[in-house]
Amino acid sequence: MENISELLYRYNPWWEMDYELQGIYERNILDLILGKLDSKDIVILTGLRRVGKTTVFKLLIEKLLREKDVNQNKIFYISLDDYLLSKRSIIEIIDEYRKIHKISFNEKIFVFLDEITYKKDYEIQLKNLYDSGIVKIFASSSSASVLRSGKTYLTGRYSLIELLPLDFDEYLSFKNIKIPKSDSSLITEYFEDYMKTGGIPEYVLNEDIEYLKELVDDIINKDIAVYYNVKNISVLKDLFLLLMERAGKQASLNKISKILGITPDSVRRYFDMFYQSYLIYSVPRCGKTNEKILSPKKVYAADLGIKNLFTGFRDIGSIFENYVFMKIKSFTPCYIYKEGFEIDFLTSDHSLIEVKYNSEMGDKQKEIFESIKCGKKVEIKNIYDLINYLRSI
Repeated sequence: MENISELLYRYNPWWEMDYELQGIYERNILDLILGKLDSKDIVILTGLRRVGKTTVFKLLIEKLLREKDVNQNKIFYISLDDYLLSKRSIIEIIDEYRKIHKISFNEKIFVFLDEITYKKDYEIQLKNLYDSGIVKIFASSSSASVLRSGKTYLTGRYSLIELLPLDFDEYLSFKNIKIPKSDSSLITEYFEDYMKTGGIPEYVLNEDIEYLKELVDDIINKDIAVYYNVKNISVLKDLFLLLMERAGKQASLNKISKILGITPDSVRRYFDMFYQSYLIYSVPRCGKTNEKILSPKKVYAADLGIKNLFTGFRDIGSIFENYVFMKIKSFTPCYIYKEGFEIDFLTSDHSLIEVKYNSEMGDKQKEIFESIKCGKKVEIKNIYDLINYLRSI
């Protein structure tokens, strides 16, 4: 069996040789993370499984080596889902690393911990590591419940950053597509290709549909069914299909429970499991507390490719709305429902947004839209409208 020292060297090839990533594309989120290098905060990177968290860590390591001139032995990376590490705590693993390079506790180190939720009591271990010396910690998790008990141990000690699937700009970079200004009409064609493919990096590069199927199966069968001890996996899959079909629409848990023949509480519990695994997002209704609680939420897919896997590439209007949501998600939007009509989003910066892909609002909906008081009103009918809106905020 491989000893611990050999294993750690295998995970950290830059200890022995020049380190250069080949065929790896940068992500927009890198600048945000690099901006936190000088803070003491633990940086916790979350997001959907296989969305590129490990790649972001490797890109950060390369930048530390090449641009920040950090000594190669002061950078440590490990994937905590490795079976060979199953009996060792995070602290024990870090202690082994310190011994290998004879690193004292007054020397600054950069520690990258992939998939921290594979370790029991990771919150207290992160706190102990945080308090143990001059250490900058980067950790990742594919679960939104990463800080489920972190309120006790990590309050004021971390920054949580979510890595989303590739957006359209990143998709173009991954595909090595450059659109000349003289032929900007190509943007629409490439954008519709993007809406078909989505933003899972490996799938964007290879377009192997089996890879996408395997990804969803792994999340449902392993991350959800095993972690939450769900016995009826077929109901989980049926519910996920229904949610993908309703992406961009209000999802009534009571109606779904009748379709599936299970209780509304079960639907609510399974819904939360999908949310915690970053497969779906939801948007509440705007209004008073009782309206938010009692009204159905609108549901959105985390990735357009995953949605299309289950529903096919149809209802392009809801697919486009799904993408708009992902671009404004950080503005915590809610939807407006008034007199039987819906306005898609009201954001925290007071932008009222209606998404109509290559179409127009009806007279009554337009009247309601115009009557609502807000800071900015935006109709988004195509990718150009979206680009212009994003540039304005």
